[in-house]
Parts: sequence; structure tokens; C-alpha cells
Amino acid sequence: MDVSRYAALFLAESREHLSSCNQFLLEWERDPAATEPVDGLFRAIHTIKGMAATMGYSAVTELAHRTENLLDALRSGRLTVEPEFLQLLFRSVDAITAAVERAAIGDHAPARGDAGLLVALDDAASRHAPGHTAEFVAAVAVARARLVRVTIRPDAAMRGGRAMLALRRAEAVGTVSDVRPAPAMFEREDFSGAFSFRIAAETSEEAVARAVRSAGEVLHIEFGDAPATGVAESVASRGRQIRVDLRRLDALMKQVGELVVARNRLVDLATTSAEPALPPVAERIGRLVSDMQSEIMQARMSPVGEVFERYPRLVRDLGRELGKQARFESEGDEIELDRAVLDEIGDPLLHLVRNAVDHGLETAAARLEVGKPAEGRIRVTASRERNSVAIRVSDDGRGVDREKIRARGIRDGILPADTARLTDDLLLRVLARPGFSTAERVSGVSGRGVGVDVAATRVRALGGTLSVTSEEGKGTTFTVRVPLTLAIVRALLTGVGSERYAVPLAFVAETVEFDGRAVTAVRDREALIVRDRAIPTVHLRQLVSLDGEVPARRPSVILEVGDRRAALVVDRLLGQQDIVIEPFEGPRGMPSFVGGATILADGAPALILDAAALV
Repeated sequence: MDVSRYAALFLAESREHLSSCNQFLLEWERDPAATEPVDGLFRAIHTIKGMAATMGYSAVTELAHRTENLLDALRSGRLTVEPEFLQLLFRSVDAITAAVERAAIGDHAPARGDAGLLVALDDAASRHAPGHTAEFVAAVAVARARLVRVTIRPDAAMRGGRAMLALRRAEAVGTVSDVRPAPAMFEREDFSGAFSFRIAAETSEEAVARAVRSAGEVLHIEFGDAPATGVAESVASRGRQIRVDLRRLDALMKQVGELVVARNRLVDLATTSAEPALPPVAERIGRLVSDMQSEIMQARMSPVGEVFERYPRLVRDLGRELGKQARFESEGDEIELDRAVLDEIGDPLLHLVRNAVDHGLETAAARLEVGKPAEGRIRVTASRERNSVAIRVSDDGRGVDREKIRARGIRDGILPADTARLTDDLLLRVLARPGFSTAERVSGVSGRGVGVDVAATRVRALGGTLSVTSEEGKGTTFTVRVPLTLAIVRALLTGVGSERYAVPLAFVAETVEFDGRAVTAVRDREALIVRDRAIPTVHLRQLVSLDGEVPARRPSVILEVGDRRAALVVDRLLGQQDIVIEPFEGPRGMPSFVGGATILADGAPALILDAAALV
């Protein structure tokens, strides 16, 4: 059987199980007496072993098998849970992860350190806790083997692959034998998708059924000579899922972007055409394109939890390296972002999480001295804010010493010499300066001044913003705001003179008329009074150095980025439009307030304004 076509499926499934392994290990380390984590860990490792064996990935299979032996000794009571065993399991999961990634690209050779790890796993598994003997092990009951019949949907893609995956999932909960037809037959063109096997498991039939169904595309399952109550079922009522290469979705999104530009042009022509049949057709096509755009956008959305799940293990390992006790918490894992944004936001958040553990948290002794728990907390939360997502990275550590940062900022020429107070905006300006670091020495974790700088640069490249708040002795919070998507956004079109500019609606709070009688000065800067609040103004004409006659009446676009606001004064408003953000390589010296470019309905280009740079 040619299993190479299943490499991508194996990689995706293994990554999911390995992510679960890290979660189970962290839970188990916090509560060594708990049984659920070790059971979950055993099932995940067993499943990976089965899939790897089917694919012929010997290095992965061997690592998983030896790890499974140690887990079996721990969960059966032959070994007591010790920190050294947990640390060994962390090492093993890391080694399996590396082996899986290598195997997926065709490298099946063991890594240099695998041999020593295998010896350590065997040595640990061979120990016996006092009072437990071979008779104790022999006394473990063997579950009765049950017959299971499974049918894969006839229209399922890769029926043979799904059948093989269903077997692997079954192996995660018991010992599988007597598979009919033989797994080698699953690859044949005439394989109907129906097969059977026997399973020896101590779990219920419902649990076995759940494991098999998790392979996807399972039409029905039955046990023994008759269907088990509540188990045989059709999947017609459940949503069907397939894995799609992101490159295909990217290509579709690009084509939809072209359709959006064409739709905008068609709608523009329909409003001025004398042909009575054109407007209804344009409206119909507009609705179809909008529906298609919405469906493809939904297909590209992924929960931010896929990024957050990397960080618990990172926080744990980094805390151990730095001699600190640190715990990771998250909230809002279900909030969704465009896959392209999600892929790009992982590294900036990684830098902020590392900084929080290194610079934010104190040692356990220092925390106890000031009445804090010995264990510090790193918390990452996500929430929707109109058409953007806000992700906050917080710690409950020492906070920022603003006076120290202010002095450093003045000394390094980042701040004016007369800066008397370090506001949150000025604090971020200093922290995000390339090369700036508060570390006293360079280490493997910090000291080179690249953390906040990298995060700020990458976030801005996504059309997002980064802000910071900190209270000395209580902790620091970095807030990253990013658009839901990088491809198509709703924008407000504005004009000054003959030029047009687009402002993403995600950052538009409202529009008001610019009234010279409602203008005041705040700290030597013009501000517009809107409902008793002074909002600093930005005149787009002055910003782009445009001469000419200024209209008597002008609108102001109130921009809002986090807690900051600015009134962008323009000559006129031109309405809203879905715009496609085009790849944009700005020339050297391009102003910071330019965030991208787009093509408008009439085919003319327009610049997209970066709201974060304007406020």
C-alpha cells in the first residue's frame, strides 16, 4: 500500500495528539495523583505509535513504543510518579515531535540523541515500586474482545485512509486484532469502505465508537451480532469536514478579491447606465460575490487557541530555566482569525510571552517577600472588538520601573531631555526601540533588545497595533490588535482635493463635522471638542502637503485605536466600499501613516491610511 499520500494527514493528526500530550503532562505535573492526564497521555502516544507503524515511520514508532512502556508502568502502579519521570516524558514528547516532523518530509532516521533517550526510557520503565511484583502485574484483567463492524461513507475522499485512521483511533483505546479485510486491501479501488475488527478494551462500547467516529466520514458502527444501542448512527446530521491545503484557499481568496473589484466597478457603472436591466443584474451579482466572499472567509477562519496551545509548555520550560515558578492561562481560545493573520501573529505573541516570564515575573522568593503567591501567572486572552481581535498578554509580576526606563530613554536619545513623565505611549516607544533592553546581561533568553521591537514591527505589518499598560508591583499587559483578515476589508473612502484615501472601518468610531468654533488647544496641539471630550486633530491636507482651496465645510473621521482617539479632518466623505488590500512595497521614505494600497471601483489606485500611526 502506498502510504505516502497520507503523510500530510499523518502530520496533522500527530500534531494534534502531541499538543494534547503537552497539555496532559502539564496537568499531571500540577497534580501527580490525578489519573485522567496519564490515561489521556497514554491514549495519545498509543495512537501516534499505531499511525507511525502503519506509515512505516520506524523512528517515531520506536520512541512512542518505549514511552508507552513507561506510561504503562506509571498508570498501573508499578512505578510511583516522580519529577524525574515527568521530565523524561517531556523529553520524550519533544523527541517524538521532532521525529514526526522529520518523517513527514521523508527523513526516517533517528536523531542523534534518540538512542540515549530510548535507554533512559527503558531504564525507567524497568524499575519497580516497593510492594509491587510480577504477580501484581499478572493480576491485571484482560478485557473481552468484541467484534466491531465499521462502514466509511461511500462518497468519502480517501476511503482507505479513513478506514486506516479509524483503526488507529480504535488502537488508542484497546488492542485491535482480526481485521477483515486486511489493511493492505484498503488501498484497492474496489474497497467499499466496510471492514471489521475485534477489540480488547476495558472501556465501554460507546467509548470505542467515539474513538472510531473521530476519524471522520464514518457512516455507521455496530458491535457483535446486533447493533449496540445508541451506537449505530448516520453522520448525515453532523457537519462533514475535509482538510484543504491553505494554498487553495489563498488562491480562491485572491480570485474573490478580483471579483470584488469587478463587482464594485459593475455597481458603479449600473448607477449611471441608461440600461434599465443592468442595475438588477448588478445587484444580483453583487449579492452572489458577497456570499462567496463570506463563505471563503469563514473557511479560512481558525480559532486563536491553535496559537495559544504552544505557550503552556513554553512558559513551564522557560520558568524552569530561569528558576521561576510560572503558570500559563488563556481565555477566548474560540475567537477566530483569518488563517493568514493567525500564522503571522504567533511569533509576536511568542516574544511577548517570553518577555513576560523573563522580565515580568519575579522569583518565587521575591514574590513571597511582597505577599504574592510563589507561582507567577502569565495570562493570554482574546476578544472581538468590532472588525478586529484584541489579544492581551498579561503578567502579575513586578511591573515596569518607569523612572528607570525614562532615564534610559533620555540617556539613549529616544526621549527628549525634558520628558518629565513616562506615559504608556512613551513607554512603548522606548521599549519598542530596536536594541533596547532592560536586561543587565545577555542570556539565552533575553538581553539583546529584540522582543518588543520584533512584536511591534510584525504587528504593524499586519495592519494592527501594539499598546502597553503597566503598574509597578502589579504587572504589565501588552495588547495586540489585529484585523480579522488581511485580504478584504470594509473601508471608508475619503477625499482631499482630487486624491482619495481609504480608512479601514475597523478603526472608525464615527464621523462629525469639523466646526472651527469647537476647536481648542491641548498641550500646544489643536483638538476638536466632541461631546465634551477634546480629541486631537490631524488634517489630511497638511499631512500629504496638498495645496489648494479648502472647502468651507469639512467632515472629521473619528479614529479609535484602543483607548486613543484622533479626528482626521478631510475635504469630503465618498462612502463605504469593500477593498482588496494589494501587496505593497512602499518606496524608501514612505510616510508611516500609509498602511497599504488598493484598487477602487473605477480602476484607480488609492492609499490605505494606517489609523494607528495617525492617533
